[in-house]
Amino acid sequence: MTHTDFKAFGLADTLLSALARLDITQPTPIQAQAIPAVMKGRDVLGIAQTGTGKTAAFSLPVIDALIAKGGRPAPKTPKVLVLTPTRELASQIAGNVKSYTAGTKLTHHVIFGGVSIRPQIEAMRRGVDIVIATPGRLLDLLNQRALTLSEVHHVVLDEADRMLDMGFVKDVMRIVAQLPADRQSLLFSATMPRAMEELAAKILTNPVRVEVTPEVVTVEKINQSVYLVPQKAKKLWLIEHLAKPDFEKTVIFTRTKHGANKLAADLEKAGIDARAIHGNKSQGARQKALGEFQTGTVSVLVATDIVARGIHVDDISHVVNFDLPEEPESYVHRIGRTARAGKSGIAVALVDPSERSKLRQIERLTGLNFDLQQTDYSAHVDLNAPEEKRPPRGAPKRFGNKPQGAGRRGGGGQGAGGQRSGEGRGQRTEGGKPGGRSSRPRRSGTSNRSATYA
Repeated sequence: MTHTDFKAFGLADTLLSALARLDITQPTPIQAQAIPAVMKGRDVLGIAQTGTGKTAAFSLPVIDALIAKGGRPAPKTPKVLVLTPTRELASQIAGNVKSYTAGTKLTHHVIFGGVSIRPQIEAMRRGVDIVIATPGRLLDLLNQRALTLSEVHHVVLDEADRMLDMGFVKDVMRIVAQLPADRQSLLFSATMPRAMEELAAKILTNPVRVEVTPEVVTVEKINQSVYLVPQKAKKLWLIEHLAKPDFEKTVIFTRTKHGANKLAADLEKAGIDARAIHGNKSQGARQKALGEFQTGTVSVLVATDIVARGIHVDDISHVVNFDLPEEPESYVHRIGRTARAGKSGIAVALVDPSERSKLRQIERLTGLNFDLQQTDYSAHVDLNAPEEKRPPRGAPKRFGNKPQGAGRRGGGGQGAGGQRSGEGRGQRTEGGKPGGRSSRPRRSGTSNRSATYA
């Protein structure tokens, strides 16, 4: 039975009051299916894209269970563990948990790299009910015996496919090995490749499978346009179009960190308020940039793929692919930053002739045929010029580079993938080189070459 009202789930009154304050009245499809299963104590395998309400789908019933049990947290022994691949996602989940637990005595804390570990250790010493963590920093605290997982009753792996792509499988399994056998495990992923099926089989016990979106779906509310623009002219195209009033709140994706920094600086020089956000930025700088963008202090955010899933800002009017991604799956995550909450959005891709093979990879993934539109700048483009024959130095291998014909007509799509990164453990830094499917070769984030990306 699918519930259409949160009251029908039997959630605690304090949770219902919190939802009312947030003006959340009706569950999303993933919530309607997952919440009853979680409240029955079942393990859950949830397959859903970002923006579908996954956080509430797992946090509301888990918080409800904590409220029912009562009691105060003991030092170093959390009852709930939520694992996420990135700092941004961890912060986002923590914000939601804070809203849901208002009016209760439940406590939570976020653990991730890039910030001082001492406040995190101190928080564990005091005791918290819910820990939201990235794998690397959590292992650091476990190795320092700052906390134990022996009393964790509920564990959540959010965006598990992204953790696979980022090379966190071994870290995750080290963490899982320290969890009690008698626990409830919830795993959420945007896609379900074979490697994910294998991971789920190791972590979950007789799970309820909840799937609300296929691995590739059409993004119907996103108006997608593709323009032929030489690489050297892309900045000029942006400056010209960002001055138009319809470009209200724009996210621009670049391939490298250096490219993001340079583009943001060039836009600033042209009188356009812009901020760069990527894995080499400090956590404080990343949060400040996101905050300024969210409040409208700046109208343009220049980002790399590492933050594609971490940008949850309302009313993004445009997403611009300044550089096409190395992995076609990342294209879908990028454009998915707009057209959220049932609203429409616009996605623009600027394609240099050398990127035509990447465009065809995106077409094959999404099943679309894009109309590669000419521009004033493309009059100087040699359409017969050879396409790039190999990925840029340090980029991962990818499929389908055989040259074919030019672009065709198209629409929209939704897929999967993401960017690899570390998150502050040892020499690993958040924002490593772009990664796609878990089966492809990966490098450790300690590589100097990987620092060029994300």
